[in-house]
Amino acid sequence: MSIWLNIFYPPPPSAFVAAMSVISLASLAYSGLSEVRGRHLQYSKFWNTGRPSDDARRACISSRAGMLLLYTPALASAAASFGVLAGERSLLLGLALLLHFFKRDFEVCTISSLIDCFRSYVLFIHQYSGNMMLDAAISIFLSYFLSTVCMIYAQYLTQGVPEPMVDLKYVGVVLFLVGIVGNFYHHYLLSKLREKGDKRYKIPKGGLFRLVICPHYLFEIIGFIGVSLISQTVYAFSFATGIVFYLMGRSNATRRWYLSKFQDFPKEVKALIPYIY
Repeated sequence: MSIWLNIFYPPPPSAFVAAMSVISLASLAYSGLSEVRGRHLQYSKFWNTGRPSDDARRACISSRAGMLLLYTPALASAAASFGVLAGERSLLLGLALLLHFFKRDFEVCTISSLIDCFRSYVLFIHQYSGNMMLDAAISIFLSYFLSTVCMIYAQYLTQGVPEPMVDLKYVGVVLFLVGIVGNFYHHYLLSKLREKGDKRYKIPKGGLFRLVICPHYLFEIIGFIGVSLISQTVYAFSFATGIVFYLMGRSNATRRWYLSKFQDFPKEVKALIPYIY
């Protein structure tokens, strides 16, 4: 317990934050286990993995619209945090959350790259080929939005509380920057797999794709660990731990999907952690 209190702020006197810490960790861990068991959140390549009769009765939206629904409310709440947070640590947390969700929206819907600006059409970081189940979009949107609000609120409750003895916020900043840059780079590599109008999936190449099939998830985990170290609150740590469990399950399912779709998929490529998992 003394080691814990040296690293994290004491749990806040808030039943809501305490409950959300448990709920976030448990729900994300359960989602990761569900992915391993084949019960997927239906977006990306898993958007139509349910039974056809079930899918026909369920509402769906385009992947791009769904992704914007996922990230934009969380982006707005991160931007609003600058009106309530004060102090270096709190502002670094707000900035990290803002950059994370701005990058997500940027990848979904923006602009031509500098490399290809001479072309006459608009390029997107993500190239979408399908739809997203509306109920899956809503559940993920609520997770991102509520977690962002809770992280900001938990940080707000630390104002006036003595700092942890071990200050990890600058380590967190470094990890967050490594995570966001690595995640963006591997999303960019994924986007270049398809020509304009091409909807076929291909085996990713380049970067850490030669070692793991989901390096973008690996860097997302690194980024969220960075956020938790910037914050050093119990809630941020709980959420980051839940993200680790969920993305471990999602990457496991993704590797199995590639193995089932491509006979030439290299068996030595792991799911998430090079040479290990």
